[in-house]
Amino acid sequence: MVNTFYDSYRILMKIYGEKAYIKQAISSEVIEPINKNTVIKICYGVVERDITLEYYLSKFCDKRPKLPIRVLLKIALYNIIYMQKAPYAVTDSAVELCKKLGKGGASGFLNAVLRKYIKNPQIQLPENKLYNYSVRFSYPQFAVELLVKYYGEKTAEQIMQYGEVNTFLRFAKGIDGNHYLCSIGKPFEKTPFENTFMFKNFQRDEGFFTGKYTFQSIGSVAICNVVEGGENLLDCCAAPGGKSVYLAERFTNVTACELHPHRARLILDYAERMGATNVEVRCEDATCFNQEYSGKFDAVLCDCPCSGFGVVGDNPDIKLNREIQNVHELAELQLKILQNASKYVKSGGCLYYSTCSVFNCENDEIIEKFLKLNNDYKPQKINSALAHLDSEFGLQFLPHLSLGAGFYVCKLRKL
Repeated sequence: MVNTFYDSYRILMKIYGEKAYIKQAISSEVIEPINKNTVIKICYGVVERDITLEYYLSKFCDKRPKLPIRVLLKIALYNIIYMQKAPYAVTDSAVELCKKLGKGGASGFLNAVLRKYIKNPQIQLPENKLYNYSVRFSYPQFAVELLVKYYGEKTAEQIMQYGEVNTFLRFAKGIDGNHYLCSIGKPFEKTPFENTFMFKNFQRDEGFFTGKYTFQSIGSVAICNVVEGGENLLDCCAAPGGKSVYLAERFTNVTACELHPHRARLILDYAERMGATNVEVRCEDATCFNQEYSGKFDAVLCDCPCSGFGVVGDNPDIKLNREIQNVHELAELQLKILQNASKYVKSGGCLYYSTCSVFNCENDEIIEKFLKLNNDYKPQKINSALAHLDSEFGLQFLPHLSLGAGFYVCKLRKL
């Protein structure tokens, strides 16, 4: 258990101490193969339950412990509370690791805190309703307030408590995914979209590397299925390339833009693997006007940078690093990108706006502001086979309704 805790500790120190993304922190560390699944579960679990664990620690510590001890305590508490490990065995392992890390002076404190919890595990949650939600579901309080404001308490609670994480495979055009999966004896569940399947987990095989299928979230697939086909498509914020490559099956030419060269490389690799030879990748700033693109495209997709609160199941570190100010700044950026991209649409063409957010201030409110500035665009009625809410201007997918997807999409036609 000590080795498992040590691997988890190294990764979590990168996340908390260096602000590393959880996926990068895990991939950057060498983990003993025998421990890997457990370590990943602990790291994701601690980050996902961070606000709850912080609250618990506040009840047993007179002052907030320093980061290394705090991380050790969170690892131990997560193992006791959520993984149902033997409390005293966990405590002994945590204390032993504390000493091995050269922090023996704090081992007595760590031991005392954990034993306090073991003796009194029934912790009183806050009486304030919103603060209670924050602690119970481990969501930042600003996010709780926004969710309650936009959806009411019942739906907000359903969004926050949804914890199921699935893997989705989308098969390339011309490949019978049903036949392929049956041939390798892999059980699957169908989704509302053709050739897209759901799994609890899936170990990629040769078919991934030869372009027979790819991993793509159900929300991303749903957005692509709203987009009309045509001659020329511009994907303004395209990395890592899933939407560009999928839509290349329905457009003659796809121009995929990305600000950062290393992320543009991801799109190139994705397109090459899937055999999408009609995807051109460019390094472009989506907020800066490009005269070459003016009025050129039948369709423009703005899958804008957003808070990401629709995909916290896959990326729990979002809850660590976002503040309300970030959401306001992103909303300004989203409108700026949409405003710039609108200049690239042909008369009669379509402008699509999407996010992986469940906050209306990043979704319908952006469209409302855009339409006040652009009377040559009109929202179009759209639908999706994936369960959703109809918003004023588009579709809002919510995790508890939409197989875990918290996405938004809107379609605007240029008159």
